[in-house]
This record gives sequence, C-alpha cells and structure tokens, in this order.
Amino acid sequence: MPAESRRWETLEALKNSPKGRLKYNTHCPEDGDDFLSGCNASPSLSPLSGMILKRLSNLPLQKTCSLGSASRDTSPGLSEAALVSSSVPTSPHLLATSPLSPLASPLPLSSKDVEKDEQNTEGQELSPGSSPVLIPAQSPTPPPSISLLSPRATQMAGCIRICEETHRAKAKAELSARQELQARLVETVASLESEQLKRFEELMELKQRQEYQSMRDMMDKETQESLGRQEKLKEEHRHRMKILNLRLREAEQQRLREAELERQRQVEGRERLRALNAIQEEVLQLYQKLEISAPSQATPTLDLVSYSTRGNQLCSQVSEVVRTTAEGQFPSVEDMAVADRALQDMRALIRAMQLEVAQAQERRRKEEEEEKERRKQSELQAQLEQQKKSAAVSAKEKAKKQGLQTKAEECTLKWYQELQESANQCAQSFDDLNNTRDQQSKKLRMELQKAASIPVSQISRTSGSKLREIFDKIDKLLSGRLVQSGGKSVSTSQHPNGLDFVSYKLAEKFVKQGEEEVASHHDAAFPIAVVASGVWDLHPKVGDLILAHLHKKCPYSVPYYPPMKEGTPLEEYQRILGYRVDDSGMETQDSFLKRMSGMIRLYAAIIQLRWPYTNKQGPAPHGLNNGWRWLAQMLNMEPLADVTATLLFDFLEVCGHALMKQYQGQFWKLILLIKEEYFPRIEAVTSVGQMGSVMRLKQFLENSLKRQEIPPPKGQLSASFWRT
Repeated sequence: MPAESRRWETLEALKNSPKGRLKYNTHCPEDGDDFLSGCNASPSLSPLSGMILKRLSNLPLQKTCSLGSASRDTSPGLSEAALVSSSVPTSPHLLATSPLSPLASPLPLSSKDVEKDEQNTEGQELSPGSSPVLIPAQSPTPPPSISLLSPRATQMAGCIRICEETHRAKAKAELSARQELQARLVETVASLESEQLKRFEELMELKQRQEYQSMRDMMDKETQESLGRQEKLKEEHRHRMKILNLRLREAEQQRLREAELERQRQVEGRERLRALNAIQEEVLQLYQKLEISAPSQATPTLDLVSYSTRGNQLCSQVSEVVRTTAEGQFPSVEDMAVADRALQDMRALIRAMQLEVAQAQERRRKEEEEEKERRKQSELQAQLEQQKKSAAVSAKEKAKKQGLQTKAEECTLKWYQELQESANQCAQSFDDLNNTRDQQSKKLRMELQKAASIPVSQISRTSGSKLREIFDKIDKLLSGRLVQSGGKSVSTSQHPNGLDFVSYKLAEKFVKQGEEEVASHHDAAFPIAVVASGVWDLHPKVGDLILAHLHKKCPYSVPYYPPMKEGTPLEEYQRILGYRVDDSGMETQDSFLKRMSGMIRLYAAIIQLRWPYTNKQGPAPHGLNNGWRWLAQMLNMEPLADVTATLLFDFLEVCGHALMKQYQGQFWKLILLIKEEYFPRIEAVTSVGQMGSVMRLKQFLENSLKRQEIPPPKGQLSASFWRT
C-alpha cells in the first residue's frame, strides 16, 4: 500500500531526527532524572521533514475532517503531510507553511525556507544546556488548533505515542536493571573485601603463632644449652672448690697472723693517737697562754706579733697531722715526730717570749733611769754635739785628702778565698762521678742532677703550699731520703759522693736562677731567696756553696774588685770580672749589668729572709749584719763607673727597708753619707752615656731622705701568702 510505504518513510524520518538519534548512556546517573527528561520532552520534526513535505505537496490533498467529525475517510489517497501534521505539534511557523493547515498556502516550501529551518535547528543543537526541541515563537494570539485530516493520522499519532511510551518504559527498565547491577556489584565488592580482611587476619594470626612457636623452640634450645653449661660449671666448681679449700686453709692461717699484726698495730696506733691528742691539747693551751699574755705584756718597744704568728704556724702543723687521723687513720711515727717537734717549739717559743718580755721590762726600767740621767746631762750634750760636729768636719777633710780603698779588706779577701777553696774541694770530691764511664753511674748522675735542678726551676709565687712542697723535696734529697724525679726514685745515698754532687749543683742552680730569672723578673727574688735561706739554715754546706758560686760569678757581691795580674789574658780577666766571653766576643755592658743586678737582688733578699717553718732559734744563717758589712765595705772602696751606682740602687731597693728597721739612726747616717760624700765620687767617674743608673740612685736617695722612710720592696711575700 502506498500509505503504508509513506508511513515507514515518515518513521524513518523521525528516526533520523535529533530525538530519534538519542543513544542510551551506560554511565547515566543512578536517579535517572536526566535520562527520563529526554523521554518526557515533546517530539519535534527533523529539518529533513521539509523535504518530505515538499515531496508530498505535489500529491492531491484529500478531504480533511476535524477531530470532532463522526465521518471517517478511509480513502487511500490521504496525503502523508496530513499524517505528519496530525501527529506532531509544530510551531506557528511550521503551521503557516504546512499545506495541511486550514490557513496554509497550497504553495510548496522553498529551498531557502528549508535551509533557514536547518540553520535554526543547528543553532539550537549547539547551544549548551538546550534541548533539541524547537521552541515556539512568542505570539500575542494563541496558536490555531490542529485538525486531523483522517483517522489514519490519528492512528499514526497513536503509534508514535506508543513508540515513545515503549522507549520510555525500556529506558526505565534499563535504568532499574543498571541500578540493580550496581547494587549487586557493591554487595559483591563488599563481600570480597570482607573475605580478604578475614584472610588477612587469619594470615597475621598464623604468623604470630609461628613466631611464638619459634621463640619457644629457641628458648627451649637455650634452656638445654644453659643446663649443659651449668653442668660443666658445676664440675669446674667442684674442681676449684678442692683447690680453694687448700688455699683457704693457708689463707686462714695467714689471716690469723695478719690479724695479730693488725691488732698490735691498732694498739700502737691508739697509743699514738692518744699521745697526739694530748700534744694537741697542750699546744692549744700554750697558744692560748701566748695569746692572753701577748697583749697584756706588750710594750711600745716590744712587738710580739711574730711570736703569735709562729705559734699559729705550730698549731697549724699539729692540726694538719690531726686532720689525717680524722679520716680513720692512725698517726705514723713521722707524724708523731712532727707533733713532738711542734710541741717542743711551742714550749721554747713561750720561754723565749717570756724572756723577751722580762728583758723588755728590764730595759724599760733602765730607760726610765737613763732618762733621768739624760735630763741631768742635757747641758753637757750641747757642748759635746758641737765638739762632734767639728770632729766630723775634720774627719771628712782627712778622708778627702787620703782617698778610699781600691781593694777589699784582708779579712774579706781571706773569707772569699776560703769559700772558693771549699767549693773547689767539693767539686774534686765528685770528680770521679763526673768522669765515670759506667752507664749506671752516668744514669745516676743525670737523675741526681735533675732531682736538684728541677725543684729550683719550679720555684714561683703560685702559692705557699707549693713552695713548701718544693722545699720539703729539696730537704729530703739533701737528707739522703728517696725522692721522686721524672717518675723514678733517687737518693744521694746511692753514691758515696752523691751528697756533695747534689749540694754543689743545687747551689749552682740557685745562683743561676738569680742570674737569669731574677734579672728578668725582680719579684722572683723573694720566693727563691726564702727557699735558699731555709736550705741554708738546715744544710749550712749548701749555703757556703751558694756564696762561693755567687762570689765567683759576681765578685762585687763580696765586694771585691779583682786586679789584673801580669800575664793574664784579657779574655780571662774579663771572665774574672764576671763578663761572659765566648767565640763571638764579650757580652754587652747592658747584659752584664742586668745579670749582676739579678744576683745582687737575690743576695739582698737572702740576707733579710728566713724560712718561716724552721725549728731553729736565734739569728738567720746569713742575716742583715752581712748586708751592713757589704754596704760599709762598698762605701770604703773607690766607685766603678756604671757598676757601683747600679748595684747600690738594687741593693738598697731590696734590702733598704729591712736595714732601716734594724739599724734605724745609724742607717740614716749611712744614707746621708752616701748622698753627700760618696755620690759625688760616683758622678766624677761616670761618663755622659752612663748616667741612667746614677740618676736612679740619686732620685732614690733624695726621696728616702725627704720622707725619712724606705718603702718595702715590691714582691715581698706577705703573711697571707703562706696560707695559700
């Protein structure tokens, strides 16, 4: 049938329209709203339907009828355009151009209209978010109603509706199927994950059981091994116990012997401890008596501070010995000897103080009597003073006429020669030790020389305790006891001439320290001098050797100006004068004066110092009287250019304060004599280039006479130094 063929062509056209080309998306949303929105939209004609209408326009139109008509035209000549217009709602534009509309023109559509419709359709398809349905134009009047031309058109519209419903139902069914598929997929994945989790937990439990089992196996193995080792140890223990039982019996016997010795030692130690406590008690009682009696018995002319200081030192010695026993130790025999010696010194100190107080009181009584006599003879003193002045003037004129000596006195030269002979004999006594070829003797000589030289090199102003350690080490070495030197023990008793060798080297090192250390650092004279004085006090032979070395290197310390004998080479005579002469020639005058100054400063410090911990009473071994002798003999000799001024200044700067306190008025007369009589002689023999030392001496004399006081030397050791 022609109508059936046209129907299928119409369906083919609808199929090719934008609505008919919709495709089902497998990844559509689960709710399906967007998917169903395309099905719910009204269908529209494709732009190709214009071409179909153009083809159908050439066919004769059948009689149309409205929807409300009861008659039905079943003629086969019904046009395809009537079917299309009855089944699809169109826009007014399409209705106006459609040949099926009652108001339409019978003219066919032009190609321009078709192209215009295609352009509008393409524009609507390209717009984002828009649907492919043609949007009717806005019109102020309602669109005309559509009339059906025939029942076939109605049938066609119904088919289209049925087709749309079929597609919509199919889409809903596919959406439901997809949702069910997704739900099953999610359920399947969840069940798989749950199963995997269970397998993972089972795997972890299996690993834990395996590790636990391996640990148990290892512990069982170690237990078996430890049991085996224990058996071996028990066997070894049984064997050792047999040996130890034998040793224990021997050790028990040894312990009993040692216990008996320890008991005896404890008894002796307790006895010594009780004796030490008794000594300390007596020393403290004597010190309290000393402290009580010192302020009450002191007089303006009597200074008892030295006794109090010495008593404090003795108490400190005993306290130091007691302090060692506070740690649970018993005092040794040496400690008891030190405590006994301190007690004896304290008793002697009390007796000396009481004797001095009695003598001071007696002197005071005599002074009061003499004061009365002085008042009676005051008139005679004025006359005698006038006579003394005239005698002094005559003596000065006589001295100017006669002049001063050019060499030392006979007694001084004899003393100088005796010291040099004694030093030479000491050097000859250990000549075999110096020239030995025995390696053991050479090694002993080096160790003895180190033991004598190193402690002297370590003397410094660090602390009083350090200085005392150095002194004790030197005292032990000279006493023949063992001392540590360079990690080795050495003693002078290891060689018959070891004591002479050590004494000679020790004295030589003291003088060398004055020549080098004191010359560079003037403050170093006092710690070196106080140690030398202490050694001199306990070992007089070392003191004589110190003087011999000092006189040999610095003849001005005698004082002695060696004359040049006939046949003596110039270099040898320069060495006799104290100069250093080597292959490069004689040393400079400044270097020579610097060394001489260092040795004179050391000598001036020695004669005024004494070791504070000495046990001997009485004057120092080489006291201030030797300083007065040296100063008087220097002033009796003609001055030397540059040398005399330098040595006088150094000696007075170090020892002037001590001489002032000792000799008082006589000392100031001596200073006045130097200023008025001796200083012009020094200026007369001094050239212009040597006036530095002369000006220092002049300024020192002027300041001392102006202030009537000589300040204490710089670097002098104070009482607090010995507590450090």
